[in-house]
Amino acid sequence: METFISICVGIGLSAACGFRVFAPLLIMSVASHAGHLTLSPGFEWIGTSPALAAFAIATALEIAAYYVPWIDNLLDTVATPAAILAGIIVTASAVSGLSPFLQWTLAVIAGGGVAGMVQMATSVTRGVSTVTTAGFGNPLLATAEAGGAIVLSLLAIVVPVIAGIAVLLVLYWGVKKVSGRARKHSPHPRAGEEPAS
Repeated sequence: METFISICVGIGLSAACGFRVFAPLLIMSVASHAGHLTLSPGFEWIGTSPALAAFAIATALEIAAYYVPWIDNLLDTVATPAAILAGIIVTASAVSGLSPFLQWTLAVIAGGGVAGMVQMATSVTRGVSTVTTAGFGNPLLATAEAGGAIVLSLLAIVVPVIAGIAVLLVLYWGVKKVSGRARKHSPHPRAGEEPAS
């Protein structure tokens, strides 16, 4: 059961990395520093005071940068690989009770995959917001994403199973959003439909 809970913690934190790269690492560092989260061997550095300070500064800069028009879209291109890497790290550092091979396989596939999918969904949403609102809706979106990263990170540490359910809902929403957009712009008629004339 402990391994299952640690997997839920890792997956919840990796999904939060898809919203903001550094906020989940900061919350993880605070929880570890306070003794509320036990990190896997080799990842104890996340709970150190220097790491906590670095994550706090990085989180503040990242959140602030998403409120700067057009910089937010530029950040998305950098944030996607960074979110995947952060998702791998937080999952590997949270998961316990598995062999190193299984720990890293889970971290790369589930942690990196979940973080990447959430990040891609937020990028698509920001792109739509930029086009439809000329960027004026992006600050609201930035606030929602920062809030999502913080709330999901806290849930992952305090109630990991609920965080796991929240991740499934976020992924469902993201897949639905992306596939709906793809269908909307598809030139091919669906089964049973006549081609447009």
